[in-house]
Amino acid sequence: MMGQGNSQFSDEELQDYQDLTYFTKKEVLKAHQKFKALAPEKVGHNRNAKLPMSKIMTCTELRVNPFNDRICKVFSSSRDGDCTFEDFLDMMSVFSEAAPLTVKAEYAFRIFDFDGDDMLGVDDLQRVIERLTGPQHLSDIDTKQLIQNLLEEADLDDDGSLSYAEFEHIISKSPDFTSTFRIRL
Repeated sequence: MMGQGNSQFSDEELQDYQDLTYFTKKEVLKAHQKFKALAPEKVGHNRNAKLPMSKIMTCTELRVNPFNDRICKVFSSSRDGDCTFEDFLDMMSVFSEAAPLTVKAEYAFRIFDFDGDDMLGVDDLQRVIERLTGPQHLSDIDTKQLIQNLLEEADLDDDGSLSYAEFEHIISKSPDFTSTFRIRL
């Protein structure tokens, strides 16, 4: 039932993907169908095809996500945002319901760490807020106050930025984080 001639994967490959993700073999195939639908002319005959970030961002769930470019860049094995199927599968797996909180928190931190310094500084937090508020940006005063409140709450070592441990601690207090950090297949 699983392949019947239309799967580009052997049973062994499907098993490997299942072992390396939070997906069943059926979900791996569903993820591949979603990836293939983004560029059937490219993926249809070449399962190692790499799709440009602009094509990945047309995926329904990413199209409306204010962090779509950051998500693509974090999951891209080439760091340019272009994605292979394996990059796409990793992304979908991390955003799946089955992925544990610690994995989701790690990737959220990387997505929000715009400058890549392994800390969420004031500039990173400001960019996160700007993307979350969209065209209805907060005033500069409100943004600064929000960042100050966030740092007062979460910056346990008072260094003016959030380390991954501090970020993970604050995320663990947010009961709806795992349900909002999700993409359904």
